[in-house]
Amino acid sequence: MPTFEPAPLRSAGTPATPAGRELLPVLPALAPLLPEGGLRRGAAVSVHGDTGLLLALAAGAAGPEGEWAAAVGLPDLGLAAAAGYGLDLRRLLLVDDPGQHWAEVVSILAGAVGLIMLRPDGPVPPQLAARLAAVLRRGGCALLVAGPWPGAALRLRVSSARWYGLGAGHGQLLGRQVEATAEGRGAAARPRTAQLWLPDEHGVARAVEAGESVAAAPGVVAVPGRLAAV
Repeated sequence: MPTFEPAPLRSAGTPATPAGRELLPVLPALAPLLPEGGLRRGAAVSVHGDTGLLLALAAGAAGPEGEWAAAVGLPDLGLAAAAGYGLDLRRLLLVDDPGQHWAEVVSILAGAVGLIMLRPDGPVPPQLAARLAAVLRRGGCALLVAGPWPGAALRLRVSSARWYGLGAGHGQLLGRQVEATAEGRGAAARPRTAQLWLPDEHGVARAVEAGESVAAAPGVVAVPGRLAAV
């Protein structure tokens, strides 16, 4: 049976933010949504209503040669979809049900991984969000939150979605086209939008090219998509 050596977690002697690495990379299709073209270490990004968008945002930073990542409070996370988008599952820590202790878990992980995906256990008080923001900055860790987050630097959502391929109760889903919107503070105050395959027929996230639609193929129909986990 083949074996692998997992990359070491960040140790106390490792700089939290290597020189020139203030930004974590994202997939090329998602870069136009972010004012700086990447995820800023120490910042929180709020992702509303779509776990597929959350995974795609994380994939650029948490690929095979990238950062360790953690998923906290996301027991229904689709690991197959995560791998399809490009996340390296060997570098992904899972804390499915931290309950009311999710903030303590995030505080501990922020010094060991480069990116955390989180669904909090209920509304987040602004004071708690501010304390965790300081912890994230010290650790050089980016936070992707499934839902609202007080003081988030950026808010992303899927405003519309449509699956292709399934019709009349039969067939095979071939992909999902979405319109993603991002807005926030400062340089992100002006809303940005992107048309994405999330995922395409190969399970990856990419930009929709001009005039592209699998609906043009014979026998392929489009069905409305719900904004949910994929």
